[in-house]
Amino acid sequence: MQRILPYVSGVIASLILTCDVTPGLAIPLTPFRYELQAQRHCPGDAVVWLDLRKGIYYSKRQRWYGRGFNGNFVCREEARASGYRRSLLGLR
Repeated sequence: MQRILPYVSGVIASLILTCDVTPGLAIPLTPFRYELQAQRHCPGDAVVWLDLRKGIYYSKRQRWYGRGFNGNFVCREEARASGYRRSLLGLR
């Protein structure tokens, strides 16, 4: 076991050095208090209600859109690019 450990750590180190790892560019998420502000920020995109505590967003036709204390209005594409997922519940 002790003979294998240096070999494995050397392989891992060489893999880390030879892999071309580039940092991903994240799109900044711009939260807004009011829906109209978000719509002005992204006129070509849909505005969604992002629940920051749950990490999901609701579209305008869903029950929880614009409700709750832990959320903000954001552009849908910014929310998607930031890793938030859409809610499947609450459809009318």
